[in-house]
Amino acid sequence: MAELTDSPLCLRVFVYGTLKPGEANYQRYCAGKVVDSKKAFALGKLFALPMGYPAMIPGDSQVHGYLLSFTDKTVLSALDELEDYQPAKAVSENLYNRQLVEIYHPQSGSLGLGWVYLMTSEDVYQLGGVLLPDGWWSGTTDPEAL
Repeated sequence: MAELTDSPLCLRVFVYGTLKPGEANYQRYCAGKVVDSKKAFALGKLFALPMGYPAMIPGDSQVHGYLLSFTDKTVLSALDELEDYQPAKAVSENLYNRQLVEIYHPQSGSLGLGWVYLMTSEDVYQLGGVLLPDGWWSGTTDPEAL
């Protein structure tokens, strides 16, 4: 049975961009630390940003990625730094804000809650985000090769 939130033994993070397996930041931040990886989706809207990475905002479309599980909770501090998220700052002062959201398996329903990094819609539009209607972002040439 899936954990509903972080347990003392497991930190769960939904990734949809450069932290996905095969993408630019996976090796540095996740490789060798992930104890479980599941293809999954969360509800939101996904945008490609001109800087070469995506942003997710709240919404009701499927955003596809992976639910990564870690036993080392210090990973979250490194991910917060990468995503320019500081919990003590106001939402408007962070590039991304970390939230617990419900994560879903494509065939079997809810996987429970996981952390996800969301951007505000105002920031996405200000940065020139382009909606990805299929909910999938990839910085690799062939996402199906992963």
